[in-house]
Amino acid sequence: MIKITDAAAKQVAISQEQMGSEPMPLRIAIKVMPDGSFHYNMGFDDHQRPGDKTFTEKNINLVVDAASIPLITGMTMDYVEIDGKHEIVFLNPNDPNYKPPTED
Repeated sequence: MIKITDAAAKQVAISQEQMGSEPMPLRIAIKVMPDGSFHYNMGFDDHQRPGDKTFTEKNINLVVDAASIPLITGMTMDYVEIDGKHEIVFLNPNDPNYKPPTED
């Protein structure tokens, strides 16, 4: 469903520890904007909702709402450096604005 890189898994674990939210799963949701682009939301959330799907990837417990499930299939979550800042990024071939990464 979602691939999480080692770097992203490590960062999520660090964030969970820093926030004291270690037992909570990471919720990932996608909102489709009026222009068709995707807006990604994530945060630690221990509230289950009807239709949620839970799974584990790289020892990270994830929860995804029913509307986002078809949009996340094949997506990769990574932690990379962009312009000197480290960020979580979503590489999602379902996103109409997705461009595969290229090697410089």
